[in-house]
Amino acid sequence: MYAITGITGQVGGAAARSLLAADQSVRAVVRDRGKGAVWAQLGCELAVADLADTAALVRAFQGAEGVFVLLPPVFDPRPGFPEAAALIESLHGALSRARPQKVVALSTIGADSARPNLLNALRMMEQSFASLPLPVTYLRAAWFMENAAWDIAAAKEGVIRSYLQPLDRRIPMISTADVGRTAAELLQERWEGQRVVELESGRRVSPDDLAAAFSRALDRPVRAEAVPRDQWEAIFRGQGMKNPEPRMQMVDGFNAGWIDFAERGAHARKGAIGIDQAIAALVQREQS
Repeated sequence: MYAITGITGQVGGAAARSLLAADQSVRAVVRDRGKGAVWAQLGCELAVADLADTAALVRAFQGAEGVFVLLPPVFDPRPGFPEAAALIESLHGALSRARPQKVVALSTIGADSARPNLLNALRMMEQSFASLPLPVTYLRAAWFMENAAWDIAAAKEGVIRSYLQPLDRRIPMISTADVGRTAAELLQERWEGQRVVELESGRRVSPDDLAAAFSRALDRPVRAEAVPRDQWEAIFRGQGMKNPEPRMQMVDGFNAGWIDFAERGAHARKGAIGIDQAIAALVQREQS
């Protein structure tokens, strides 16, 4: 039996569906039993546990052949990432006490960088989990293609504004469906100690590529437009962010190239879903 956190989200849901398709037993870890009803109907066992409730997590993880854990994203963290730190401490305590056979933890590209940026929260998770007496795989996923959902409305108007730049620079991206599928595959593997698995799509994606994918999905011209760096902070604060610096530093890292996989992903696993398929799915979902 595999315990899956974040099952109501895109990645956790994809991991659970992949395991069920492989005739594996799944324990859905949910904060609210009502939100787990659809998974119970699919044959999953339910475990009600908030990530901040260590005792409940212990019960959710006990007896599991493998556990998939992920931190909910915090795009506007307080300085020092206290929100993530509290959840990491709870997860570490629960895994230490429950002793599942193995753990797959969703991490990120850039978790190996000590330079300040938004992804440091997952670096903190990796550093904490390093002391776990369990086999752990850190699944370092690339930039999610589904982040482009924020651009659908703008794409319909013909222009998507990009913080990633220059517009022809291709960066590692991955579909959440491929992340979940890969997590399920990793849970069913055997390994000793701790390891890192990098994951990106078969072809890197630029803002221009993203605009072209929207153009094909919407059947209308769409172009990308770079947002000047000196406007970012005002824009982010205007959107309600109180501490935009980590997000800005992260985007700087992708743009400058210091957030990347080793040897430009030469040893990374490759996803099956390309940007055209991912964008088409987002547009279809938005229109349905």
